[in-house]
Amino acid sequence: MKLPQFTKMPLAWINDGRIKKFRWASEGSDNLAALMTYLVILNHVDAESGIARVTYDRIVEAGSLSRQKVSAGLDILQRRKMITREPEGRSTIGVRDYNATEHWAKIPARGLYRGGEIMGLSEFRLRRRAELDAMKLYFLFAARRNRDTNMAQISYAKIEEATGITENYIRNALTVLGANGLVHVERLQSRQSEQGISNAYRLCHLHTRIHMGTTGRQDDFGLGAVTHDFDDLL
Repeated sequence: MKLPQFTKMPLAWINDGRIKKFRWASEGSDNLAALMTYLVILNHVDAESGIARVTYDRIVEAGSLSRQKVSAGLDILQRRKMITREPEGRSTIGVRDYNATEHWAKIPARGLYRGGEIMGLSEFRLRRRAELDAMKLYFLFAARRNRDTNMAQISYAKIEEATGITENYIRNALTVLGANGLVHVERLQSRQSEQGISNAYRLCHLHTRIHMGTTGRQDDFGLGAVTHDFDDLL
């Protein structure tokens, strides 16, 4: 199956706070496996129906996960009402809250893969909180991406509010995302920041021609009118 350049992720689980339930202190590595599994499912979802046709073996390969961890991850996703099992028979998974026309964000798909594997996840060992926090940030940045700039400009305070990740853990998570080629961090001039600099985050493999080199650096980049890939943040 040839994957598209991007697929659609529902925003509801981020906007209603379910993302905060993915904590290291409780079911830590299983929570991480759940989000890694969710990324694979999203990459295989049908654009109209919201149903992914994907086997266990495919999730294992793409996510660099064991079958045991995939099973645990699917259980968590189902319990948190993010997926449904076998809506159209074996090897089908439904993405809950899916709407093809609104309340969604773009998730990179084809560019993430090399030889059937998501390269950005291949070095995850499921032993570090920073990996779980990195996955939460990845989905948050997708949800808050500005269509015009192709970046999410969001403060540490807003990140903590949305995800429950405190500032002292955010930096470690960003390091994981950068080291694994999942997110680029841009440093922007800003009159809104006391330091005169703010961060913006760009997902790798998504609209790769839209970046600071093509749009230009400017004061308060990305502030003001913001256009998203969804109608609102309800």
